[in-house]
Amino acid sequence: MHLVRTSTTPAVEKSANDAHVPSTDAEGEFTFPNVDALLEFVTLRWQEPWVTTDVWDEGVVDALLRRPFFLLVSVDAPVSVRWQRFQARCTANQLTPPSLEQFVLRNDAHLFAPGTGLGALIQRAQLKLLNSTTSISSLYTALGSLSLTDEARLRPSWDQYFMQLADLAAHRSNCMKRRVGCVIAREKRVISTGYNGTPRGMTNCNEGGCPRCNNASRAGADLSTCLCLHAEENALLEAGRDRIGEGSILYCNTCPCLTCSVKITQVGISEVVYNQGYLVDTKTAEIFAEGGVKLRQFTPPTGGLVDLSLVTSLHGRGASRTSGAPRDGAFDTADIRATLDDESYLRPI
Repeated sequence: MHLVRTSTTPAVEKSANDAHVPSTDAEGEFTFPNVDALLEFVTLRWQEPWVTTDVWDEGVVDALLRRPFFLLVSVDAPVSVRWQRFQARCTANQLTPPSLEQFVLRNDAHLFAPGTGLGALIQRAQLKLLNSTTSISSLYTALGSLSLTDEARLRPSWDQYFMQLADLAAHRSNCMKRRVGCVIAREKRVISTGYNGTPRGMTNCNEGGCPRCNNASRAGADLSTCLCLHAEENALLEAGRDRIGEGSILYCNTCPCLTCSVKITQVGISEVVYNQGYLVDTKTAEIFAEGGVKLRQFTPPTGGLVDLSLVTSLHGRGASRTSGAPRDGAFDTADIRATLDDESYLRPI
């Protein structure tokens, strides 16, 4: 879709040497005089995928971000790479390419000019793509592996929703060692949340309340002297056994430790979903497997800044691996023992 630009096109966008360099983009049949008209059109066709690159200013971004099912993506590349690409386009069109200094000065104006700079818009993008790929084909390969049309990017799945709540709870952590958050849910409703830190009424860990955490003890050492409750413990204490019931799922941004896994098994949690690994994943997995608790790793869709050249290389390595492995590191209780020695399963942080 195309959106008519009502304001004058900034001079900096004409090109780095003031010559018009033809674009490979073709004008589409869907062109709208303003963002309201565009949104009215899309609302009536919300189940179809639509794309526009005509995001001119923050007013347009504000209008688009107010709507559900909208993903703002920015695409950038190192300035030297873009200069080389622009030089090639100029040469192909028999135009004099700019010097690197000219290109850098125009680039700064393009990003940071008051009112028209794209820098502010790029910062608001939910997904930032660094296009340092070496060819169009590798770019398409990288984009394909990101699954940009995954509905979870627009409306979180239940796993993603509860894991994001666990991540939010982790921001309340006061532990000096690690920031962990936990959510217990049943029938898609939150029963309790928890984060790690010293008990209620005691001095916070980050204020000196736990000597062990404040003495930089190595991982796994002196645990008997630690005064911090784990996020899972806090969530379990808040919920209580009676409220947990059958079918409850515990979400934690870090795989539970050995001590927490025993307590989780005892209160009747049916499933544990985690994101990041921990040093004792193997022992935890053994306890859950024996206790009949399903353990599953969930990794949400890639967000933030993504280097597409790295995505391409990872995609290439992944294609050569044996197929049939569970997606996103998810393992059922039935086959958990077979995966305990799998390097792809243990993901220490």
